[in-house]
Amino acid sequence: MKKLILITVLTLVAVTTYGQNFKKGNFVGFHVLTVTLNPNITMDQFLDFWKNKLVPEQEKNYECKAYLVKGIRGECKDCFGVFMVWESEAGRDKFFKPEGELNDLGIAASAKMKTVTDELAKLGAYTSKYTDWVVQ
Repeated sequence: MKKLILITVLTLVAVTTYGQNFKKGNFVGFHVLTVTLNPNITMDQFLDFWKNKLVPEQEKNYECKAYLVKGIRGECKDCFGVFMVWESEAGRDKFFKPEGELNDLGIAASAKMKTVTDELAKLGAYTSKYTDWVVQ
């Protein structure tokens, strides 16, 4: 839990430093990734694909801003995560059920990303643990 909170705080600081302004009511989903690379694939290849191919698709299909982040110090040094920001909780709920599973519109959005996610699967697999946050 401390690891997730630390990553979230560092990410919030990093994002706000680069001009992203959060407003009261913004909804933030933060996912800590566990990556399993396929043979002969480097972490740099996996992350480059995620950053340059998957993130633009996430933003387009889930109507959010998405960021790939890396822990640089502290308990979760060298961890990777995904930080997704919607204007409000309703923006997130447009695609996800409250318990985190995709709803019908989310399934349709995910289907539009199939080509990209199939390419990612050639590089490796991942699991994630998430916590959702509302800016106060």
